[in-house]
Amino acid sequence: MRLDEALAAQIQHIEVLPPKSAVYGEPSQPLSSKLEGLLANIGVKQLYSHQAQVFDQAVQGKDVFVVTGTNSGKTLCYNLPVMESLLSEPVARALYLFPTKALAQDQLGKLQALLGPVGIRAATYDGDTPRSQRSAIRNSAQVILTNPDMLHLGILPGHENWGPFLRSLRFIVIDEMHTYRGIFGSHVANVIRRLLRLCEFRHSSPTVIGCSATIGNPEALFRQLVGRKPVVIDGDGAPDGRKSLVFWNPPLIGAYDEGDRFSANKTTAEIVLMLGELGLRSLAFNRARVSAELVLRYIREGCEGRPGLNPQQFESYRAGYTPKERRDIEKRLFKGDLRGLSATNAMELGIDLGDLDAVILNGYPGTISSFWQQVGRAGRGAKDSLAIYVAHDDPLEQYLIREPARVLDSKVENVAINPENKHILPSHLLCAAYERPIGPSELAAFGDSAIETAEGMDRAGELEFRAGRFYYPSHEAPAGKINLRGSSGQSITLLVNGQELGSMERWRAMQGAHEGAIYLHRGQTYLSKELNLEAGIATLVAMEANYYTQPIVQSVLDPQYVVQRLQIASGYAELCSVKVTDLVTGFRRKSLDGDSVLGMEDLDLPSESYETLAVRFGFEDKGGLTELKPEEIAGVHGVEHALMALAPLLAGCDRADLGSAWYSIFHDRLSPAVFIFDRAPGGVGLAERLFDSALSWVRGAHELVSSCRCENGCPACLLSARCEANNEMISKPQTLIMLDKLGGAG
Repeated sequence: MRLDEALAAQIQHIEVLPPKSAVYGEPSQPLSSKLEGLLANIGVKQLYSHQAQVFDQAVQGKDVFVVTGTNSGKTLCYNLPVMESLLSEPVARALYLFPTKALAQDQLGKLQALLGPVGIRAATYDGDTPRSQRSAIRNSAQVILTNPDMLHLGILPGHENWGPFLRSLRFIVIDEMHTYRGIFGSHVANVIRRLLRLCEFRHSSPTVIGCSATIGNPEALFRQLVGRKPVVIDGDGAPDGRKSLVFWNPPLIGAYDEGDRFSANKTTAEIVLMLGELGLRSLAFNRARVSAELVLRYIREGCEGRPGLNPQQFESYRAGYTPKERRDIEKRLFKGDLRGLSATNAMELGIDLGDLDAVILNGYPGTISSFWQQVGRAGRGAKDSLAIYVAHDDPLEQYLIREPARVLDSKVENVAINPENKHILPSHLLCAAYERPIGPSELAAFGDSAIETAEGMDRAGELEFRAGRFYYPSHEAPAGKINLRGSSGQSITLLVNGQELGSMERWRAMQGAHEGAIYLHRGQTYLSKELNLEAGIATLVAMEANYYTQPIVQSVLDPQYVVQRLQIASGYAELCSVKVTDLVTGFRRKSLDGDSVLGMEDLDLPSESYETLAVRFGFEDKGGLTELKPEEIAGVHGVEHALMALAPLLAGCDRADLGSAWYSIFHDRLSPAVFIFDRAPGGVGLAERLFDSALSWVRGAHELVSSCRCENGCPACLLSARCEANNEMISKPQTLIMLDKLGGAG
């Protein structure tokens, strides 16, 4: 598969991944004749080696975690032992958990195709399920497909209605386990513990089968999420076609030190159009919702003058759409009616996208694991495919373009969660006590700190300890106040002419639906006229705009105490507890044509505060400094940019999971300080991981800056579009000097 000659000049690197032949296997316990017949109906004649291994372990009642690549047939890994159980024991039940509704819908179709005429009933049970159908599904479906949110809100609090189902529950399937990271994963771990506790109460002990893309710590993640030790199966027997992986850098506009790069969003749109003209189906992954919408807009505009392309053959897909919109887009995608899709990482998961010829990664997706997950979405079986990584004009991505081995040769990251996070665990102990009074012996399943946490909640009056158990002192279920996917439960509804257009979390609305914000939705633009946080409503009006908006978020830190300290060169690194106060101070208007800043406006919005963990870098001094030279201040600012640029790569997280702040003179020691902090209240382990690699982190930041051929700092090494100070007071030479003081030169 060849690229257009116009793109060839910007190709920085091409990696050809060779094809891989299938490795087949036979279960040691033969499949039943009925199950073999069902497999024959869908054209499956042989099992891959990992599918056979999972079947052997699962039918023996062992918990299994299968960790293999994209398109490796993980669906059969859990469907086979579940079907074997249901065929031999009609009263048996199975619960499938998926991180998104779209994935549950897709997997329901695969399951129904396998079931054929045998009479086993499977159904989705989520927020989109009509209430009139829920009772029938609960009572008669042998396989229920849902998501953690519905399990948390709609099933566990009303478990009395689910008694027969829980009593007969034989299998729990947790698909796409690598997505349960950070705050979301920490919440889900507690939800699963609540589920298993209620199963035990109903005298059932279901086998748990987990599936995931490749991650660095499969056994540890399963233990943290489920509380059990699994059999890990990570040998991938599925075939794979030849894959051409292209690292592509948009061209510079102007001199190297001063010029901007051509918009990555426009570049991505142009590649989708080019592939469409060649008759190829493609999917563009975007890091942010606004990028997904911008790319779709550029694609549809670009269809003009291309007679073979229809704007309606291209769509966008992201969170925040209404259920009806999602189902419509999914249906068109599954049928193959769409030639191109601009999506967020919601489409990174195992949804059957049909025969995709190519994927475009519009920016580094945040982790090595996600990079390979997205690359793997193109091609099926032994079919050749193409993946194009389009680098953004930011230090980390330009560093990866210069050093592609940082991606190609790096190990996949560990997934970090913290189920005992002090902002998360108490809320789930409330839920558990509401569902059924909880005894001290049961608290061990929720972690070592659970008993101490419950006792503290008893003293605070949140729980009541009597008759040997902790009781929830109210009749109102607490689950509705807990948002599994964020630290705040409030959701903001977006209204246009009184009709719901979509929804956003409170923190996201403060950054993307404030007064004056441009909201993009399926290629259309809307202007936010008012954000009413108390009412939970943002009022929008349709408007044609030649710009989009970007929030300016300022973080103020107040250290609480030092956890660990490390002396490095003539400076130090500390892992410390901090109180963070985030404030959206304004927003920028940016041109749709080139991402240039058209103007800025201030905002007056309430602040959001939380406690978390941070890594602090400081520079030794003699009793504290009272004044820094301007060039030294520019060096401290540059250190913040360099460390923050590399931090997501080392922490194995998305950039949005981390925050940063710098001070030329910090009040507690009257000396310069740079902070990189975990944005999850209470932290989920990211700061600890960064602190453990502090010296290699500083040296990597030094390499990032010194390897760039500019003289004074540029978007490829130091300048950041996210800088609240507009990249003022930054010096590349001084940044390298300050990094040297932290041991950066090695």
